[in-house]
Amino acid sequence: MGSKALEENKMEKHKSSFVVPASRSRMKMWTIRATTVVLLWMCIVQLTALGETWRPRALKAWSSSLSQGLAILDDKVSVVIAPSLPPKRVYMNNGYLMISCNGGLNQMRAAICDMVAIARHLNVTLIVPELDKTSFWNDPSEFQDIFDVDQFITSLRDEVRILKELPPKLKKRVELGMIHSMPPISWSDISYYHDQILPLIRRYKVLHLNRTDSRLSNNGQPLELQKLRCRVNFSALKFTSQIEELGRRVIKLLRQNGPFLVLHLRYEMDMLAFSGCTQGCSPEQAEELTRMRYAYPWWKEKMINSDLKRKDGLCPLTPEETALTLRALGIDQDIQIYIAAGEIYGGERRMAALVKAYPRLVRKETLLQLSDLKYFQNHSSQMAALDYLVSLESDIFVPTYDGNMAKVVEGHRRYLGFKKTILLDRKLLVELIHQYDSGLLSWDQFSSAVKIFHSNRMGGQSKRLAISDRPKEEDYFYANPYECLQSSEDRSLSSA
Repeated sequence: MGSKALEENKMEKHKSSFVVPASRSRMKMWTIRATTVVLLWMCIVQLTALGETWRPRALKAWSSSLSQGLAILDDKVSVVIAPSLPPKRVYMNNGYLMISCNGGLNQMRAAICDMVAIARHLNVTLIVPELDKTSFWNDPSEFQDIFDVDQFITSLRDEVRILKELPPKLKKRVELGMIHSMPPISWSDISYYHDQILPLIRRYKVLHLNRTDSRLSNNGQPLELQKLRCRVNFSALKFTSQIEELGRRVIKLLRQNGPFLVLHLRYEMDMLAFSGCTQGCSPEQAEELTRMRYAYPWWKEKMINSDLKRKDGLCPLTPEETALTLRALGIDQDIQIYIAAGEIYGGERRMAALVKAYPRLVRKETLLQLSDLKYFQNHSSQMAALDYLVSLESDIFVPTYDGNMAKVVEGHRRYLGFKKTILLDRKLLVELIHQYDSGLLSWDQFSSAVKIFHSNRMGGQSKRLAISDRPKEEDYFYANPYECLQSSEDRSLSSA
């Protein structure tokens, strides 16, 4: 009996050795499941918050596509996944930078790129830029009327924090006029912003820069800063969906009729008044342009000798000179030419020679219905954005003056693969046209000279000319951001 009791006791112990681990195993499994549920719930909450804060449309589209994919189980269904956002950069915020841009669309575009790079370097928070509403164009457009503001903010969040407005307490201070405002020095090195501007931001918490054109040097900047300027320009600054869609429509209409050339014919009234160039104008028109120049105090140059300026190549080509130049370059007279410009000063009379030489001239106003452009009327920057998109996609781009649009489009076309951009040497052309008009050159001689002198001015690979003590005379960063460009050899290797 004793041995039997001992054996039963051993069997009970043996059973208990299995029971205890089983209960522990169940507890472990329950813990794992509970933890997994909590983690999944946290992920859902975070995604929901992210969708409401940053990319509601993208996440809703992703959610909708995912639901459809789960509902329709066949091999033809493809799930659309939202584009991933770059991770936020975490840094000690030194303060807030507000900027008011000045000038036209492309002058402001370049300035925004500069200010993002400066904000990144100073570790400050940038407030979405304010656009110029008081210049000659008198355009009331806000940033979000021209650019996709959410794309601008989120695509750069791994570099710099950008807010649509100041935090409430600081916003109230600004509204009460408690803000330090100043223009930074033109063509400054990044060290100027670190040594002079950053201490002001730390002192006042908020600093307002009230002029932004050409405030950062073209050359001598850190490579990462130069590349960030490019990233803002080519990736972060996207136009609104309305502008992009209309731009695609114009390009499609042009492509249906073959290749096209975009002519940036900078012969509007404001340019002629600003530059003082009156070639081909009547005495009454010259007087009108002079009055306009004196009416704008921020146009500093008042007394201008038009003839001397033209001989120095500082005037936009006239429509008549442009027609001669395009013919001399051998541009096909049957090609479509899209005029990327506002109203040409002098109207049909000044355009007659160009229309005769190239009868397939078109404008956005002739390609689109009036109803298509009604939302763009009296919004010159939005109209310029449309021209910008068409200029990027053209087979050939020809600017008749090296203004801001000409330069920024030139640089963007280089970035897109060194697309053909004919950079006219106006000083040379004025002299050659004079010789041709005087009978000193035959047409063949004139045409040959124009072709030879422009053979290496087609927007190809080159280094910027740097003149450290005369920045206005050196090559503009945004016309040739070579630090950001792939050579033809690099592109062929990357595509192989």
